[in-house]
Amino acid sequence: MSVEVFLDDTPGELRAVIRRDGHFEHLLIESERDDLQMRLGARSVARVRQAAPGLKGAFVDLGVGGEAFMSLRGGGVAAPVGSKIEVELVAEHRAGKAPAVRWIGPAEGEPRLLTPAPTLTEALARLAPGVTPVTGKAAIEAGWQAVEESQTHPAIPGGTVAVERTRAMVTVDIDLNSHDMGRARERDAANRRGLLAAARAIRLRRWAGLVAIDLIGAGHDGAAILKVAKAAFGDDPRIAYGPVNRFGVLQLALPWERTPLEEVLYRHPSIRALGAGQAAQEVTRRIKFELLSDTTRARITARCPAEVARLAAPLVAQLGPRAHLRADDSLPTGEHVIEAE
Repeated sequence: MSVEVFLDDTPGELRAVIRRDGHFEHLLIESERDDLQMRLGARSVARVRQAAPGLKGAFVDLGVGGEAFMSLRGGGVAAPVGSKIEVELVAEHRAGKAPAVRWIGPAEGEPRLLTPAPTLTEALARLAPGVTPVTGKAAIEAGWQAVEESQTHPAIPGGTVAVERTRAMVTVDIDLNSHDMGRARERDAANRRGLLAAARAIRLRRWAGLVAIDLIGAGHDGAAILKVAKAAFGDDPRIAYGPVNRFGVLQLALPWERTPLEEVLYRHPSIRALGAGQAAQEVTRRIKFELLSDTTRARITARCPAEVARLAAPLVAQLGPRAHLRADDSLPTGEHVIEAE
């Protein structure tokens, strides 16, 4: 298995991309705009704000103007309303859902950050140990390519795989070309390839929760399918695998960890619209890319809306004297024009 790692250190944001056997699997983003207490793995002192017996948990105040949900399933945790406890963030926020924390033990003092989350570099070392990252222009391009791949359905030889997410679950539909549909060998091979492709796509998009995979055909060898699924999605004990039902659907439940990629990249994910802060970051990255692409140009200027230019200015200043911005409110948020001199 070939593993490639790309690391783009643009002012304001650090991005890491992992590609295995030619397919992007992870896109990690560490932004200066992030709330440190809301990163995966951060430990904080929290105050229990409200009991939620119907959910078998409680809502806790992290002291940053937000709250998190703490599961109390399994019992044995003393967390009365008003008590101070130490918690670890185990699932970042996502649309309509507060972040989730786990109980560590009793604590004292006001809600605050105790231990920062593992850095992107530390996470990268765990996911791709010993691989030296590629930096510079190639790393920026890899990040853009990973984003593009996350927004398309994965392709498999002889068939297609559609991976979609609703509020309730992730659905996967594996299909085979019509002329191969009745051939058992081609069907089984497409199901194996489809499971691997679906797992890669779900990891790249940072999706989790209930996953329903519509396999090709019926009458499957359940043990063989489960073996392939575990190889594709992993043997993490937190993953729950169900049997293939009589309709040819395999179900599994993946633990939520990071904010879905589309919610990190876009203010309005459904239409892929950038907010001003996100647009400022992308303008900065684009200018850096142009600077690396042609070192002979004396000046690279990006025209963008005034609000985006205002937010990008301190970031672009770090790129050096060749990098410049020009306000142009005729452009919508999220669009910019590069001018070289």
